[in-house]
Amino acid sequence: MAKDLTPADPAVVLELLSAFRRSKLMFAATDLGIFDRLADGPLNADAIARLLGLDSEATLRLLRALVGLGLLIPSVEPDSFANTPAADQYLTTRSPDRMTGYVNYSNRVMWEMWAHLEDAIREGTHRWQQTYGWDGPIFSSFFKTDEAMREFLMGMHGFGRLTSPQVVHALDLSRFRRLVDLGGATGHFAIAACHRYPELRATLFDLPAAVPLAQEIISQSDVAARITVTGGDFFVDPLPAGDLFFLGRILHDWSESKIGVLLSKIREALPSGGGVAIGEKLLSDSQDGPPWAQLQDINMLIVTEGRERTLQEYEGLLTAAGFADVVACRTDTPLDVVLAIKP
Repeated sequence: MAKDLTPADPAVVLELLSAFRRSKLMFAATDLGIFDRLADGPLNADAIARLLGLDSEATLRLLRALVGLGLLIPSVEPDSFANTPAADQYLTTRSPDRMTGYVNYSNRVMWEMWAHLEDAIREGTHRWQQTYGWDGPIFSSFFKTDEAMREFLMGMHGFGRLTSPQVVHALDLSRFRRLVDLGGATGHFAIAACHRYPELRATLFDLPAAVPLAQEIISQSDVAARITVTGGDFFVDPLPAGDLFFLGRILHDWSESKIGVLLSKIREALPSGGGVAIGEKLLSDSQDGPPWAQLQDINMLIVTEGRERTLQEYEGLLTAAGFADVVACRTDTPLDVVLAIKP
């Protein structure tokens, strides 16, 4: 049979060749302070360059490229630019929905670690030591300053404000009265859950370093009176009392053995009929998607001890820890939810 000589569509290859360039443009513009400088209104390229100590011609070229990405729009004056609504909401440090912390973390930490993807695939392990010479977990190594911790948590807060409202609406949690949000960071899930369920009270439990920011964010919400914040290590310290534990973007960081320890500890803390909810992006049963989960799975290989999992894999972990009645709901956001009950 003669080989088909019709050229294949090169679109996917060409798109991926430029994908990293587009990411780096957003990373660099955020790091340089472009979006913050435009938060109060349009400026011309010369003014931006002068205020930020940048080369004027190079700045103009960057600003034009950001227009092409849909992050800036040209203004009326020549070579003047303004933020798009998305840039204002997610890429300026004064926005409550900002993702700047996670953007900067992606630029300064993950960008360098992803450069060693080939070695991660060869060896099947994270790249802490190879990239930075760290022996301990990336979380304890990178977040040595309060500023680094705060900015990362605010970046995750931006993600959480997108996902948590949908997650709390995905399953009926009305039977529960006391939520414990383990590793709850800024409290976005606890806030969303208390908004959804007026009878619910919540305890946010996270590392002591995360407590001040959590208290600050929660105090600004209209459900603050129903949420308390407690510091501790959920692998080491006693867990707060509750009839529903939530683990949002927690289990994908860890190995099966550590997950088993944590789930067993939660089961012991729960009353009969209590539940545990897992917020992660689920891989399909065949593990051929969705793309967000697949990309996050590779990110977990490079950056943590963990991985993304299928619903069946989470069912196995939950059943082994003594839970039953596992149900799940997939959402249109980067987070799905799995719920299991203690018999």
